Amino acid sequence: MEDSGRRTIAAVVKRVLLASPRGYCAGVERAVETVERALTLYGPPVYVRKQIVHNAHVVRELEERGAIFVEEETEVPEGETVVLSAHGVAPSVYANAAARKLNTIDATCPLVTKVHVEARRYAGDGDTIVLIGHEGHEEVVGTTGEAPDATVLVQSVEDAEALELPPDANVAYITQTTLSVDETAEIIDVLRRRFPKIRAPKNEDICYATSNRQWAVKEMLAEIDLLLVIGSRNSSNSNRLVEVARAGGVEARLIDDETDIDEAWLAGVENVGVTSGASAPEKLVARVCDWFRARGVVHVSEFRSTHEDVVFKLPVELRRTLALAEPQTGVRPR
Repeated sequence: MEDSGRRTIAAVVKRVLLASPRGYCAGVERAVETVERALTLYGPPVYVRKQIVHNAHVVRELEERGAIFVEEETEVPEGETVVLSAHGVAPSVYANAAARKLNTIDATCPLVTKVHVEARRYAGDGDTIVLIGHEGHEEVVGTTGEAPDATVLVQSVEDAEALELPPDANVAYITQTTLSVDETAEIIDVLRRRFPKIRAPKNEDICYATSNRQWAVKEMLAEIDLLLVIGSRNSSNSNRLVEVARAGGVEARLIDDETDIDEAWLAGVENVGVTSGASAPEKLVARVCDWFRARGVVHVSEFRSTHEDVVFKLPVELRRTLALAEPQTGVRPR
């Protein structure tokens, strides 16, 4: 039955096209490397507050190396090392960590830190902050924590239309970094119409990697019949890639890895697109490609490959320790 199923797919699927860019962004690379370096430097266990990035494979592999993932910093034994995830945290988390005398390494993505700085600045100016994002997402929780009394969450165009603020309110907006570019633009248009004097960030908050991956998907939609997005269910940017494809009239499926592929999805499909969220390692893409090759698909290729060269330095706390350790270990910080 397996061979018969494979022949059926081979007879229909002719090409697999790989979106570019895809996969790891600079913030994710930095966060994952932070945990890996901490494990090498301090030895296990190294505690990590929340998932370091939203990918089950990455978390599982780090657990195997000795990382212990906890929901809250208050669960970390006093004096131990804790890494804060790429999604950012509220100021109260730093205070709790200090009270427990934790060796805290902050792996917050610098582009998320930028949004936190904006929130503090707007709140300091007395503005009401409209935060565009998804309720409950760790990034939104952390950003809201910077100015909880001044922040109101807007998740949709409908929320923006229904938003009620005092007529004399000074208003500013900021956004989660992993949103749909198109949907966010629609929300911002409503806010600008309703609050003409609303303040905006100098540069958009949606990160370069999120924008680039959505654009790469849009570019390939005319060439494919189905898009497979590799990413975990709790990955915001991965879910947005699915939505972008569907909005463009192409069916899309979110998969953790090749074992999630349902052959029924491939009925009548000749051209399959593959991309991956910013938290998904490239080896998962390779496994999906191998899955198709094993079923007779010969043509697997990049679609309009684009190179990203953004690199973020490791957290300063880690670089300091690595600099001190270099004479003994020969390991250079970057």
